[in-house]
Amino acid sequence: MWKEIDAAPADAILGLTEAFKSDSNPKKVNLGVGVFKDDQGTTPILKCIKAAEKKLVETESTKGYLPISGSPAYAANVQKLLFGADSEVIASGRAATIHSPGGTGALRVGADLLKKFRPDATLWVSTPTWANHKGIFTAAGFGIGDYPYYDPQTKGVDFEGMLAALENVPAGDIVLMHVCCHNPTGVDLVGGQWDQVVEVAKAKGWMPFLDFAYQGFGDGVEEDRAAVEKFAAAGIDFFVASSFSKNLGLYNERTGALTVVSPTAAESAVAMSHIKTTIRVNYSNPPAHGGLAASMVLDDSALYDQWIGEVAEMRDRIRNMRALLVDGLVARGVGQDFSFIKEQRGMFSFSGLSNEVVAWLKENKAIYIVGGGRINVAGLTTANIGYVCDAIAEALKA
Repeated sequence: MWKEIDAAPADAILGLTEAFKSDSNPKKVNLGVGVFKDDQGTTPILKCIKAAEKKLVETESTKGYLPISGSPAYAANVQKLLFGADSEVIASGRAATIHSPGGTGALRVGADLLKKFRPDATLWVSTPTWANHKGIFTAAGFGIGDYPYYDPQTKGVDFEGMLAALENVPAGDIVLMHVCCHNPTGVDLVGGQWDQVVEVAKAKGWMPFLDFAYQGFGDGVEEDRAAVEKFAAAGIDFFVASSFSKNLGLYNERTGALTVVSPTAAESAVAMSHIKTTIRVNYSNPPAHGGLAASMVLDDSALYDQWIGEVAEMRDRIRNMRALLVDGLVARGVGQDFSFIKEQRGMFSFSGLSNEVVAWLKENKAIYIVGGGRINVAGLTTANIGYVCDAIAEALKA
């Protein structure tokens, strides 16, 4: 079957990781792959998760299937994180939440569901966006449109261009937006800007689809959901794909959620019925372990407080690495201004490094960065930051 078929191209980011693994340079640094690393260069298991898993193993009595939508307790805890425990959305029952296999699974379930009922819609994404967004929605059958987002001159959001484009999105189309810690740029909308986006969505009648993969990595677990709360208050239909990969470190457990918010509880119930049929012909039931552990952390006040502290430690480490990178380049006499990196949020940064510099760093210093200059700041450590700063300074002078 495969003799006359060419091999598919490697994923740009995962392919970079494979090249990194095979590199024999003892000083090699991977700033490409999008996972959190501690200062030892390890993706840690959070202490709160260790405690929850210990309790889970001791108390679980079955390996039977979860419901198609996942544990009801898990869904309830996800909604508390998204909207706040006292939210009107929760009280009125107008949100439907399912446990998905990671944030990617949530996006794909949402894409398949929307394709069923809006087959002619276009999916609009920011320029740039996470590389897999276009792949997910293209695979579901959507045509893709782009709206302006990042301004390379100001190193911030081109909000005027973005808003003008959203004004022209046809009713019934779908607009995918990053809630916080925009991947790959690290620059976000601020409160007043989100208010304007919500008003445009209401007026124009397109469907917001919010990708919320980094709750807690921006300003805090509660602060980061501000945009979600604004859409909820508007009383319109919208989708949220969320993930516990980053903020609970549950990468390999594939623990995410899709939440569909509707104007009424009755509409939400209809949405849930169709979400279930979408899941049934895909993976049938979600994996249990990660969701049960996450729910245990969110249900237990002591574990929850411990988790909030651990998220703060991760967030602070990323901020510290941003500062060390910027200050390190200044100390080495680099004339190019990299101060904007301190203002970005989350794990990712549009570093401002050209593709020529990125290629030079890989070839000469075994420093692996995604094309376009996006770096994972969490890949920096106190052990490698000096080497990275030296290498970038040398590359810029080469």
